[in-house]
Amino acid sequence: MVAQTITRLATQDTKATSGPSAETEVVNTNDLRHPLMNKWRDFSSPLSELEFVTKAAHWDYQRDRIYVRTSKRIRRRARRTPTHDQVWRIDKVVTKDNSDRCPRCQAKGAKRGTTRSRIVQEMVFSRSALKRRVIGYQYQPYWCPACRKGFGIDKGVLRRGRDRIHGRSLIAYIFYHVIELYIPMQVVAKSLNRLFGLNLSTCTVKWFKAQSAVYYADTQQQILRRIISGSLVHADETHFSVLGKPAYVWVFTNMHEVAYVYSETREGGLAQATLDTFKGVLVSDFYAVYDSLHCPQQKCLIHLIRDLNGAILDNPYDQELKQMIRAFGELLKLIVDDIDRRGLKTYFLGKHLKGVKRFYRDFVRRDYQSPAALTCVDRFEKNRDKLFTFLQYDGIPWNNNNAEHAMKAFARLRDVIEGMSNEKGLKEYLVLLSICQTCKYQGLDFLDFLRSGEKDIEVFAESRWRRGRRSSARQLQVPPANAPVNQ
Repeated sequence: MVAQTITRLATQDTKATSGPSAETEVVNTNDLRHPLMNKWRDFSSPLSELEFVTKAAHWDYQRDRIYVRTSKRIRRRARRTPTHDQVWRIDKVVTKDNSDRCPRCQAKGAKRGTTRSRIVQEMVFSRSALKRRVIGYQYQPYWCPACRKGFGIDKGVLRRGRDRIHGRSLIAYIFYHVIELYIPMQVVAKSLNRLFGLNLSTCTVKWFKAQSAVYYADTQQQILRRIISGSLVHADETHFSVLGKPAYVWVFTNMHEVAYVYSETREGGLAQATLDTFKGVLVSDFYAVYDSLHCPQQKCLIHLIRDLNGAILDNPYDQELKQMIRAFGELLKLIVDDIDRRGLKTYFLGKHLKGVKRFYRDFVRRDYQSPAALTCVDRFEKNRDKLFTFLQYDGIPWNNNNAEHAMKAFARLRDVIEGMSNEKGLKEYLVLLSICQTCKYQGLDFLDFLRSGEKDIEVFAESRWRRGRRSSARQLQVPPANAPVNQ
């Protein structure tokens, strides 16, 4: 059938017919539904009887309403009610000795009731093992008569429901899988329930995500403020579907931090409001929104090279176009060779400014007749002040690879959550993803940061750096000459 159809279509092309024959079935691809949205086509018929019979053949319908009346084994299984409430055996009891002084006014507080306790489901990490532990905390709450507020209650754990309390390490372990490993939340919950005997649902994990996003909201703002206060910003944007509606995610990054920001549209309002006080160099693509920002800019030359290469492929016999693009490529090759040897330093790259002037004088300002060459000339002239900015500043790259690399992380997460997350849920994902990518850029472990409870990544990195120095000092410590030696 395939061979006959192709032969018929080829015969129609040779005969230069105006359209397909009546035997050829034509299907408009725009009318086909996306396979990820609907793997099985909906059955529709003008006869309601046929729709009723088709519906009765569905898996859930047959198993729950037909086979349960036929098979005793399935009927017994359906009668079993899962036990949601488990009796947890406490592995460890921790008694907290809280001070009776109010943390606000330092006044002496009065005991508020008897000693209370709470049970926390926690993950215990060792060097080569991971265990579930049920820890019982006992504490004494106090009441401050001056502030008229209670204190002495530990708020370092997350509560879901009246008796379900989960520790920070368990929450960190969940979102290590969701954010860094790109595993769906329902899969993570199912895995933890099976391996560790937990009773997590998808709704519970979503609640954890919302609470974690609130807890780390200041961390995301700190990252964004550090990026804006620096001397370099990479910017990029991409689309996202929020319950079928188009939305966009912007990324702002440098060499050390990454921040993802949600926007309903692709207009430049968000970029202008975010980078309003930025005074460094902005590296971006050729999207027109960035041209309205009042700061030095470096356009991504990789985007330009791809467009120029496409122009050559579309006009293979245009010698004027080839000559101009070849001269541009030779100029960039010399610059990139210097960058590979000496790095992004103005002291070594400033000499290429003469080559840039020579390229514009000898090749861009010629009298071209080719329409494709004239189009490239207009583009070179329009962006002259933004193509070679990296030659005048230290540490400024000539491409937007840093932002594109950060956007790939969101693209992998988008493949998992797109179509199932609303606007609020997407913003929560972006908070955690900003922290995860910032930790990667700084060589930190995302799971360790979440487990630490720290909100400032710089403080966490400093503590790790000091701990590493103390460990190295202990390893390199040399005993004195008169110290006894064990035989």
